[in-house]
Amino acid sequence: MEIWKVGNVTITRVVDVMMDIDLTILIPEATPDNLDPMTSWLKPHFLNDNGTIPLSIHTFLVESDGVKILIDTCIGNDKPRALPDWNLRQGQFLEHLGQAGADRGSVDIVLCTHLHVDHVGWNTILENDRWVPTFTNARYLIGDKEWQYWKDEEDPFGKEAKQDSILPVIESGLVDFVSSDHRLTTEVCLIPTPGHTPGHVSVKIQSQGQQAVITGDLFHHPVQFAKPGWKDVADVQSEVAQVSRNEFMSQFSNDTLVLGTHFAAPTGGRIVNEEGFYRFQV
Repeated sequence: MEIWKVGNVTITRVVDVMMDIDLTILIPEATPDNLDPMTSWLKPHFLNDNGTIPLSIHTFLVESDGVKILIDTCIGNDKPRALPDWNLRQGQFLEHLGQAGADRGSVDIVLCTHLHVDHVGWNTILENDRWVPTFTNARYLIGDKEWQYWKDEEDPFGKEAKQDSILPVIESGLVDFVSSDHRLTTEVCLIPTPGHTPGHVSVKIQSQGQQAVITGDLFHHPVQFAKPGWKDVADVQSEVAQVSRNEFMSQFSNDTLVLGTHFAAPTGGRIVNEEGFYRFQV
């Protein structure tokens, strides 16, 4: 379990799923030959010796101003999914979340950076054959632009997610549809980073002169800092996503702690500019 302090804010990474994948499944240009010039900084944390990459699906528990916030809710348990590692899971995410200091009843806010299947799973749990909200004392925040897109679309990576993880919390009355620059606390706010999905947001934390940003899926893997133009097959709007990545790196390089939503441990680092290109430094 990784923990960071940003001024008065505490951020804890709680993992739901860890898996090794072929990065070309997500980023076709990330072939071994194309990655070779970057192995000096991608290894050992973000590139395995056999050419696969470790992919982490985790939530960030952010504690600010006495408020407990969950950023993205991963895969979930008991949910039928096409990917074997995600299908009908029986994981211990809630137990691990409790060990991090946030049992189900103590969570105040659940924020989904976007509505892809691997970011909404623990929104709900199965009780008496019904999908019900997991965090009954929380407000669930969903971007208004994001919902306006997905309410008439199916997630190509998990079409079941709308029925078992999104609509039940909307129908429960626990959802607030918010703007892309919504402020959660005096120290935590959203910033628009569209492209991966039309209403995708990242999360900025500022406290006591320190700053951190949680990327969401603006960056699936650190190689995208060096190659922001390599197409990510999960991006709904590839060209918009490339613009968002470039703007993000220009704004948050050097002094900002960047926390990748799918980055394996150590997960957090700095974006540095060396000889005209960016890389991730942990």
